[in-house]
Amino acid sequence: MNSAGTVVGVDGCRGGWVAVVLDRARTEAIDVRAVARVADLIRLLPDDAVFAIDMPIGLRDHTGPNGRGPERAVRPLLGMRQSSVFSVPSRAAVYETDYREACRVAMETSDPPRKVSKQCFYLFDRIRELDGLLLDRPELIARMFETHPEVAFWRLNGEEAMTEPKKVKSRASRPGLDERRALLERCGLPGRIFDAPRLPGVGADDLLDAAANVLIAARIADGEAEPFPAPLEHDPRGLPIAIWA
Repeated sequence: MNSAGTVVGVDGCRGGWVAVVLDRARTEAIDVRAVARVADLIRLLPDDAVFAIDMPIGLRDHTGPNGRGPERAVRPLLGMRQSSVFSVPSRAAVYETDYREACRVAMETSDPPRKVSKQCFYLFDRIRELDGLLLDRPELIARMFETHPEVAFWRLNGEEAMTEPKKVKSRASRPGLDERRALLERCGLPGRIFDAPRLPGVGADDLLDAAANVLIAARIADGEAEPFPAPLEHDPRGLPIAIWA
C-alpha cells in the first residue's frame, strides 16, 4: 500500500467509536475523534485513509475450538494478556440480540459446542455494524483491517506482551495505562493527545487502544504488518479473517 496519506486507529467506546487520526503528510497532524458509527468516520476522512479497527471482521458459519483462526493464532503471543482475546462465535450467533439465543445458536454452530462469553456478547452490536458496512460496501475491505490492541502493544513492544493489565476487576488500572502510554510515546505519539480533555464516552483505555491501533494502521499502509494467521483466511461472504499487527 501507499505509505503516504491518512492512517486511523479505531476502538469501540461507550459513546460509539473513538479514532486517532494521523495525517502523515503533515508533521504533528494528529487528531482524536469520537463518532456514533464507523460510517460517520469514513465520511469525515479522505477516500484513501487506512483503518486499523479493534473489532472482529469476517465471521464463520461454524467455529472450531476457541473461536476463529485469528484468536487461536494470537493468544500464544500474549502470555498473561491472552484473556483479552475473546472467542468470536458464528455469524448466526452474532446476529442474535438475546443472550440466551446467542448461546444456543453458538453451541449449535461450534465444535466442540461453546456458549458466548458475556464480554463478547456486549460487542455484538458493533460487530454487526461493521459486518453490515463491509458487506454493503466491499470496496472498504481494501483499507479496513482488524487489529487487537494487546497484539498491537505486543508488536510495538518488540514482540513482548505488556506486563501490567489494562483493567483490574473491570476498572482501569493506572500501572497498566501508564505502561502503555509510555510505550506509545516512545513510538513517537505526542503526549498531548493523552493529556487533552477526553471526549464524552471515551475512556482512558479506549484512547490508548485507538492510539496503538493507529501505529498498526501505519504499518499496514507501509506494507510492514502481517496477518495472524498467515496466510489470512476468508469467511463465506468473502471478508478477510485476520488480526493484523
